[in-house]
Amino acid sequence: MTGITRVWSLIAAAIVPGLVVSAGVAIGEAHASDGSPAINGTFLAVSNGDWAQTNESYHDEATVRVTWTIATTCSDASTCSGTVTTDAGWSAPITYSAGLWKVRRDVPDWERCADGTTVAGQQLYKFQPMDNTGHVLVGSDVLGGDDTTVGASGACGVNRSLVIKMPFRLQRIG
Repeated sequence: MTGITRVWSLIAAAIVPGLVVSAGVAIGEAHASDGSPAINGTFLAVSNGDWAQTNESYHDEATVRVTWTIATTCSDASTCSGTVTTDAGWSAPITYSAGLWKVRRDVPDWERCADGTTVAGQQLYKFQPMDNTGHVLVGSDVLGGDDTTVGASGACGVNRSLVIKMPFRLQRIG
């Protein structure tokens, strides 16, 4: 881990107990009790807006808390897929490969332009099982990583994508 990444991990963990970040952390596998990396159950998903970055500059955003219900199956120890269903009204596919879980979805009307029109965004959650210091902990009920949403380049007449990235935490609650 680089010095900056380590400082970021320590700051985030100190501000929000249990919050973890994935930058620079070695990837490991989250294993269910049967030895597969599958994750199933109900989780509290938190995207921490206090540490949000907008186009790589820190900028506060709203913290988002959503309940996720996750159902996955694995074809082997390194490949899984399934579905995430949320109490926010959306669902999306979830995949697992190379020790990293990913959820990708479209966000309609994500970016509002000055003329009142809106543009969709692409949201990607990436996470893995971790302890409270940001280190991989196989089998942990806490998963950490990041939540990144990207708008289209050229949207709203600006030749640059709007990118918002927030630390992300997933805690098993059932």
